Order: sequence, then C-alpha cells, then structure tokens
Amino acid sequence: MTLGISGGLTKATIRSPLTPLFLLTAVALGLLAVFTIPREEEPQISVPLVDISVQANGLRAPDAVELVTKPLETIIKSIDGVEHVYSQTQDDHVLVTARFRVGTSPDAAITRIQERIKANIDRIPVGIPPPQIVERGISDVPIAVITLSPHPNVADRWDDQALYSVARQLQSELMKVQDVGLTFIVGGRPQEIRVAPDPGRLALYGVPLSAVIDAVRSANNSFPAGALRGLSETQSAVVGRTLDEPSDIGLLSVRAADGRQIYLRDVADVTMGPREDQARAWRFTRAGMAPAVSLAIAKRAGANAVVVSQAIERRLEQLRGRLIPVDVDAVMTRNYGETANEKANELLFHLGLATLSIVALIAFAIGIREALVTAFVIPTTILLTLFASNLMGYTINRVSLFALIFSIGILVDDAIVVIENIARHWAMKNGRSRYDAAIQAVAEVGNPTIVATLTVIVALLPMMFVSGLMGPYMAPIPANASAAMIFSFFVAMVLAPWLMVRFARKTLTPPDAAHHQDEGRLGKLYRRVATPIIRDRRRARAFLLAVGAATLIACALFATRTVRVKLLPFDNKSEVQVVVDLPEGASLEATQRVLFEAAQIVDRVPEVVSVDAYAGTAAPFNFNGLVRHYYLRNQPEQGDLQVTLTAKDQRTRASHAIAIDIRQRLARLQTPPGTVIRVVEVPPGPPVISTLLAEVYGPDSNTRRAVASQLERIFRSFPYVVDVDNSFGERRPRLRLTPDRAQLEYFGLSEQNVLDSIGATLGGAVVGYSHRGEGRDPIEIAVRLPQSARSWSQNLAAMPVAVRRNGDGRTRWPI
Repeated sequence: MTLGISGGLTKATIRSPLTPLFLLTAVALGLLAVFTIPREEEPQISVPLVDISVQANGLRAPDAVELVTKPLETIIKSIDGVEHVYSQTQDDHVLVTARFRVGTSPDAAITRIQERIKANIDRIPVGIPPPQIVERGISDVPIAVITLSPHPNVADRWDDQALYSVARQLQSELMKVQDVGLTFIVGGRPQEIRVAPDPGRLALYGVPLSAVIDAVRSANNSFPAGALRGLSETQSAVVGRTLDEPSDIGLLSVRAADGRQIYLRDVADVTMGPREDQARAWRFTRAGMAPAVSLAIAKRAGANAVVVSQAIERRLEQLRGRLIPVDVDAVMTRNYGETANEKANELLFHLGLATLSIVALIAFAIGIREALVTAFVIPTTILLTLFASNLMGYTINRVSLFALIFSIGILVDDAIVVIENIARHWAMKNGRSRYDAAIQAVAEVGNPTIVATLTVIVALLPMMFVSGLMGPYMAPIPANASAAMIFSFFVAMVLAPWLMVRFARKTLTPPDAAHHQDEGRLGKLYRRVATPIIRDRRRARAFLLAVGAATLIACALFATRTVRVKLLPFDNKSEVQVVVDLPEGASLEATQRVLFEAAQIVDRVPEVVSVDAYAGTAAPFNFNGLVRHYYLRNQPEQGDLQVTLTAKDQRTRASHAIAIDIRQRLARLQTPPGTVIRVVEVPPGPPVISTLLAEVYGPDSNTRRAVASQLERIFRSFPYVVDVDNSFGERRPRLRLTPDRAQLEYFGLSEQNVLDSIGATLGGAVVGYSHRGEGRDPIEIAVRLPQSARSWSQNLAAMPVAVRRNGDGRTRWPI
C-alpha cells in the first residue's frame, strides 16, 4: 500500500520521541500567544486619512473651488497610494481629505502629501497661507473617555472652567501611563485674562482698539539680551517682563485723542475668567444635569488595549480624593479595553464550550478513547492558530475569534476521520500491529483529507483580496481559518495516531465477520435510512427532486424578503450617538436648547445610564467618527449626544433595538425648521461615510441639486431608510463691512490698518501669556469684546479703529 504524504508523516512520527515534545511545544507557544497577543475592540487596520486645510481668506466658495480646491485635488490624486479624495469648500476655507489604501503606513502617507505639496507650492494662489496637513489613523481613536462632572447637589459650585483645570491636571498624570498615546480634552473652557474694550469709552477718549492691543503686547514682552561679564561671574541679561495679574494690565497707559495718558482700565474691563468659547458640554443622569468635561485617551499603535485601560483605571483610582476632588465624579464613559476583554473572554468561553460539545458527541458516537484524543487535538490546533495569528500581526478581536469559532467545525473533521479510520483498522484484527494498522489507516484517508483541507483553504483565501476597508477588516477570518486548517491536518496526521496508540486498550474486542462490524447506533440508523434510497433508482430520483425543491424554496425566501440578508450581524454595543445639525447660522444657545430637550427624552429610555451633550464641539470620536470626520464638527449649530447604555448582560434589549427606540422618541421632538437629527450606531463592520450614499455628478450646481433633491425624496419614501440628509449646505448669514475709500483718502488712513483694526474688534486678538511658574499652565491674555457686545449695534459702530493727527495738533478718529 502506498503511504503517500499522510502515511509518511504518520510513519515518521508515531514512534518518534520528538512527537510528545512537539505536543508540549505547541501548547506552550499557544499559551504564550494567549497571554501576550493584544486584545482589541476592532481589528487594527491602517486607514490613513490626511486632512489638508487651507485658510483662503477673501475667497468666496465658487472662487475657492477654482483657485484652491481643484489644484489641491489634482496634486493629491497624483500621489501613489491615494484611493479617494474628498473636498469641502466654503467661503474663506477649503478642506481636502486624502484617504490612502488600507495598509499604507501613516508616516509614509503624510510624508508623500507634504513632499508633493511642497513640490507644487507654485500652484497655490498668491496670498493664500501654506496648507495645514493633519494625519489621522486608527491609533488616534480614544480607547478610554473619562468624563468629569460635579455631584448634582454641588453642581452650582462648579463651572466648566474649574472642571477644565482638573481635567488638565488629570491629563498630565494619565499621560505618564505606559503606552498611552494621543490625549485631548473635549468641553470646558480654559482660564484667560480678558481685556474687554468698551466701545463707548473708547469713543469718548478717542482711543482706537489697535492702541489697546499694542499697549498690552508691548508691555508683555521679555527676551534675552546677551550677558554681562564681571571678574568672577557672568550674568544673563533679560529685558522686559511678563504681565501676571489683571491689575497690572489695568495700570498700563494709552494715549487719548487730546494727548493725555489714561489708564487702560478707563477704557476696558480687565478680568480673569473662563474663555468665552463657542462650545459647551453637559452630563445628564437620573440624578440631574451638571456641566462636564471629557478627557479622551488613545493608545499607542500595537499596544494591548486591555492592559492600557486597566492601567488607566488603576491610576484613576489612585488620584480620586487627591487630584480629583471628592465632590467631582470621574466616570469612564468609554472603556474599549474592558469591552474588548469581555468579548474575548466570551468568545473564548464559547470556543471551549464548542470543543466540549464535540468531545461529548464523539464519545457518544465513536468512543471514550477517541473523544480523549479529540480533546487533545482541538485545543492544540487552536493554540497553534493563535500563535500563528500573533506572528502574522493580528490581534484578538471579535473578527479573529469569530474565525476560530467558524473554523472549529471544519478543523475537527481531519482528526475525526483519522481517528475513526484507525479505530476501524484496529478492529479488523488481521495480524497487523497497532502501529502498522494506524499508519495504513492514515494513508487510506490521507489523500482525500489533503484535498478537503486545500479545498477549504482555496474557498477562504479570496476573502483576503477584497478591496476597500472590507478586505483588511475581514482578513483575520481567511487567515486564521486557513492556518487552523493547515495545523489541523498536521495535528491529525502526527498527534492523533500517536495519541491513539497511547490511549489504546491492551486488548481489542473480538471483531465481527461482517464488513460493517461495530458500526454503532448512528451507523445502524444511517444504514437503515440510506439503503432503500441507494438500492432503488426511483426512490433515489425522488429523493434528489425533494432536495432540489427544498433548495429552491430556501432560495426563494431571499427573493421574497422573508429572510433578511446581512453580511454581518449587529453588534451589541454599550454606546449610541445622536448627531444634531441645526440650520447653518444658528446660535450656540439654540443648539444647546435642542440638545437639552433631546437629552431629556433619551434619558427616559430604561437602558440609558447617562447622556453627555456637546454643543459647538464634537464628542470624542470612535472608528466610525474617524472615517466620517466627526472630530471636525466645531460650529455653533452642531451638537452631539453620547448615550451610554447599561452593560449588555444587564439588559434584555440589544443596542440596535434601543437605537430604534431612541430614533422613534426623537422624531416627536419639536426643532427649528431645517434641523437634522441622526441616531448613529457603531457599525458591525468597517465604517463608511454613510450606510446608503448616492453621489451626484452633473454639469452645474443647480442640476446637481435638483437631481439630489429628487433622490432625497425617493430615499424618504422607503420606510426602512432613516436619517436622510444631504451635503448641500446653506450660506451662513454674513455681515460685510467695506471701507469707504473716499473717507480713507480724506482722513489719510491706511486701508490695511483699518481692516486689521476691524478684524481685531470683531474677532479679538491673543496678545500673549501670563506665566504663573512651574506646575501651572500659562494664562492666555486676549483683547476681545465681551460676548454681549458681539452683535451689530450703534455702540459697536462707534468703535474707533484708527486715529490721525492734524497739523494743528488735534486728533480725529474715523468710526
């Protein structure tokens, strides 16, 4: 009998003393992989997204498209590895996003962008500043979010500025944790020294705003000026000083129109307080509402999310009551390390349960000895697969573990076939030794086993070559399943015969003369059912027709939509996001009102633990938000609700059902016309720009909008299509101030100086920092109008923007 590859392997190893060493080595390597391989929430695929932001001051959107957007798109598209280019153009600003092919190194991606833009910088119009280039990747997604908020009974004693100060100190401490990556704070307002000019008093004294800015900037100036040398020492000379307190700034002097020197405090209010940012964050719980600040923490690439998150939790507990006041709650509203560990443990548990089920089935169907061999073979194969997965650079996540559970049903086939055939050959008792019978039994089924193994591998491998995000995202399935099949073949040919010999009984039961002796109860049942079909051709044909009809009926269920078809099942997450967009130009207060009403509705859902509201800023983004660029949401009309649910083992409904419930509740919310509310779930697979996206191309904007409006109406007509939106954008209300050239010439003023002064009047200007010494952040010194004065009125129109001295010594100031 020709042994072939399979019989040759068995013959070489069944008596070898190295076989048990191979078994021990496989178990040791597998256990090493189990304890060292990183555990992740999602597959760590490299999807470099590079944002190129250009501040195109003075250009309206149509002009910016021609002068900035199109040249940038041409430059970016010429770069090797760029898969998609997206652009967003509005008045005075252009954003171009380059998405590279999956797997491209983030460092290589941003280097290519920078080099190509520098080589073609001549295409950028004159007067446009150099583009700002920012790269984002999967490693930038926070794995932990810590939300700080005061206890409801002391919420009136805390504001977002005080919470921001605590968050900054906490950020400095948690950055010391090993493998912590990017960290950032969402919400809160840092402290600043604000010089708030009074337009009325400035007009009364004839002091232009530029004089106030120059006075503060000049006084807050310090720089080294060489060294002074003596006989025995050298002293460093420093010129100037920095301003420390608001009182110091208030005592600075500025020149009035009549030449008098007046104090700065006579024309401006100098205070220290929270910066007037157009962003707010609040936390809603069953106990009430309170201001909040969120600290988002990412990890370094390749680090174990479970280890990093546990280290963050330990450090956070150490800081409670010390750095974190006792009346402030510090809650981890996101902990991807904990959820990844739970999913990994749950899937490993089901993996073990499946193994035990197979062992019990083999014990019932074949025998105890064969079940014991299977109990060794399956874990060894799985451990070897985990070791190979670690070598290939994969992590333990829900996709890779799904591959193992998926493959456990097929990887056990090789061992079962070999074990059952060895048992059959031993039962023949035809004078052969156990070793020879085992070798011949393996050789008999070896070639079919090899073909079956290769067939499964060939069927799985094409999944690795799927384009886009889906390919690398699902790559652990074909990679791990193929590795499991290869290892299962070698384990079945090497370990299974060796274990069968070691577990063999000293004597064999006397064989029956029939060829189908000791076939067992299942064998007898199969023979009783199959024999009539095989012997009678008419019955065989009827059986084939019945199977064909059943197949057609099953396929018809898809056509009639009786059975839903999905690539991936919904994941049961512990978070849901609500994205709110008011009409462009809406105020922060209007956005905040809508968010408050929505948060109160969502908070009534039984499974909701807390709701974090972010107005004028984005919630800490996840992988889905990374691809959708949610982190760029910073306009006053934009807001987010981050909904935290109870743990999945403490609720009966899945997160998808809860999201549907939230969407139905929010549909009854009264909002300003044009408001769009979207309930966003973390997708079960790789994220996309939108679940259902229609891109419209046409000769002009009117045609494109008309076609897109028709498509939008069609989308809304389907009941299962929800949260329909478009990317038209509405022009934000604008107030344009144009200098009167005749008046400028009459007063002999520089147009640039007047424009700069008006810009500082409306937008404010940061003139320096107040240094407070070691361990404390410098405080920003800003000259800006108070929020109450930033609306067009006669008082604001009277703000002096420039002065000119006449020949008679008198000073005039145009308004």
